[in-house]
Amino acid sequence: MSHALHFNLSRFYFIYYFFVGAFVPYWGLYLTAESFSPADIGILMSLFQLSRIVAPNLWGWLADHTRQRVRWIRLTAFLGLLGFVAIFWAHDFKTMFIVMVALSLFTSSTLPLSESLVLAHLASTNGHYSKIRLWGSWGFIVASVLLGYLTDWFGIGSLLWFILLVQCSLFGLTWLLPEAHVPPHAQDDFSVWQILKQPAVMSLLIGCAMMVTAHGLMYNFYSIYLAEHGYSKGMIGWLWSLGVICEIGIFMKMPWIMARFKLKTILLVSLLIGVVRFTMMGLVPDQLWLLLLAQTLHAFTFGSFHAASVEVVTQYFNGRHQAKGQAIYNSVAYGVGGALGGLLGGFALQYLGGQLTFTLAALFPLLGAIIVAVGLHLHQPYARNGMFSH
Repeated sequence: MSHALHFNLSRFYFIYYFFVGAFVPYWGLYLTAESFSPADIGILMSLFQLSRIVAPNLWGWLADHTRQRVRWIRLTAFLGLLGFVAIFWAHDFKTMFIVMVALSLFTSSTLPLSESLVLAHLASTNGHYSKIRLWGSWGFIVASVLLGYLTDWFGIGSLLWFILLVQCSLFGLTWLLPEAHVPPHAQDDFSVWQILKQPAVMSLLIGCAMMVTAHGLMYNFYSIYLAEHGYSKGMIGWLWSLGVICEIGIFMKMPWIMARFKLKTILLVSLLIGVVRFTMMGLVPDQLWLLLLAQTLHAFTFGSFHAASVEVVTQYFNGRHQAKGQAIYNSVAYGVGGALGGLLGGFALQYLGGQLTFTLAALFPLLGAIIVAVGLHLHQPYARNGMFSH
């Protein structure tokens, strides 16, 4: 891969996840400051996951059909920017609901389109996904640490202006993304349903959804949970950042790990570590050193798990199905799974309390591990060129 191409793709990931690092840790705190209840916050935050069930599939179909991924990335980024502008006038639940629906329908589609673009470039340049994706992790770290202090100094309301600036930057960078050529593939004549109905594919998607269900609770409510236990916004930002720093470390090692271990093994180990992590988060919220240890496990519960999942998905959904495959993965795992975690988490927190809710979340990666262990059968371990046969 050329230096210029690597730079453009990495920079886009950095800014996109800068937005995520500003939004995920602090948007729940903003909604709390606007006097929304935990149940209200669960519904509002879950709109982003719910929109992933439908919206990315539409954009993914358009990208594959027209073979012009960058055009649709640019359009979703622009419409997402317009949707966010309306947030400044949203203060009651009904208005906030409508605005966040509009915002989520487009913002949730930018990532799977970008994933398919990056994977298309990597397929023709013998590159590796994790080397690009780790720059997104750096963006998340910078945003979560920086915004923690800035919102402490200027108030949580300043979050809106910071995110608006990031959204403008993201749209500007879409004009620098190069289009990718997708060569014909043997599976081009298959329908998506023929691929999707394979038991191994269904097991992968359901297993991923279980892992993301637990993370959906964390993404929506972990900052609120920590604030209730007396942690400052600055410390909350550092806790989020620690997890992503460890995630970067695992992304850097993924080429080495995938060359030596089967993808199924990586997925199973990641899921089982997820059980440990969420149990710790629920049982010891007042022990900072144990929370720090739990955050280091993000390297596995997201980093290695996501990298291995993307590699499996991109091998099942090839050629003209590549964008649709990433859209389906995002829809089922991050759409269904994330929405389930956000909605159930909001009501569970309101009626069961934070500690019991986070402890019970450990059951979801455990169930995911069972599903993947029984249903996902890969015939060959990952090879250095990123291919394996079915």
